[in-house]
Amino acid sequence: MTGKSAAATAKDKRNTTVIWVAVVLLFIGVPCVIGIVDGSESTDVPGPTTEQRTATVPLLTSAFDSQGICYGWRLYDWSTEISVGSNLGDQTSVRDDPRCPRWIEVSAAVRYTSSSSESQDSASIAVDGSPDIERADIYPIAAGLGRFGLDEDAFVDEPGWAITRATTVLPLLAAEVGLAEAAPAPTAATPSGTPAPLPSAGNDLLRDRWGWLVAATVLLLVAALFITVGVRQRKRQLRKPVPAQRAGAGPAGRTREEA
Repeated sequence: MTGKSAAATAKDKRNTTVIWVAVVLLFIGVPCVIGIVDGSESTDVPGPTTEQRTATVPLLTSAFDSQGICYGWRLYDWSTEISVGSNLGDQTSVRDDPRCPRWIEVSAAVRYTSSSSESQDSASIAVDGSPDIERADIYPIAAGLGRFGLDEDAFVDEPGWAITRATTVLPLLAAEVGLAEAAPAPTAATPSGTPAPLPSAGNDLLRDRWGWLVAATVLLLVAALFITVGVRQRKRQLRKPVPAQRAGAGPAGRTREEA
C-alpha cells in the first residue's frame, strides 16, 4: 500500500507542476507574442486605390471642361507625399502646369500612431488655389468639405476614399462661392457608382488594443480553469486515506521477528 501511495503522490506532483508551467507560459509567453505582433503593426497611411483614382479623374475632367478650373489632390503620410492626381491624370499635379492657369487643390496629411503610443491618429486638411483665386473664396470651400462628411475623422478612417471624394466635390463648392458655373454633380469616387460608406469611427483604445483585451479575457478564463482543476485535485488528495503500518513492521512490511 505504501508503494502505491507514493506513486499516486508523485503523479499528483507532476500534474501540479504541469499546470503551473502552463500558467506561467500563458501569462508570460502569450503577452510577449502579442507585444511582438502589435509592435510590428503597420502605421503606413493607405493611398487611394487604383479604382478610386481611375474613377475620379474623368469627373474632374468633366468639371474642367464646364468650369475652366483644374482640380487636384495630394495625400501625405504625415510629411511624405503618397498620392497626387488631378483632371490632368493620376500622378499629375495642377500646380505650375501651363494647362491649368486656374486651379484648386485639396491636400491632407494623415498620421497613424502605433497602439502602444499615447498619441491619437490625426489628420489635417487644406485647400489651396492659384494666385488669382482669393483666400476669401478658398476658406468657405475648405469649410464646406465638412458638410459632405469629409472631416478629420473621415480622413483618418479611410484616407484614400476621403481625398478622392473631397476632390470631386470641389467643383460644387467652387460654384457655391461664385468662382464658376455649376458643374455636373459628381456621382461617386468609386467605380460602383455609389459612394463607399465610411467605416464606423471607433475609440482608439478599442481599435488599437483589441488584441490585448481578447488575450486578457482568454487568460482569465484559462486561469479560472486551472484554479478549478487544482482545487479539485487538492480535495482528492485530502480525501485519500493514509495507509498505516503495523506496529513493529519494517520498511518492507516484515516484523522484527521475521527479519
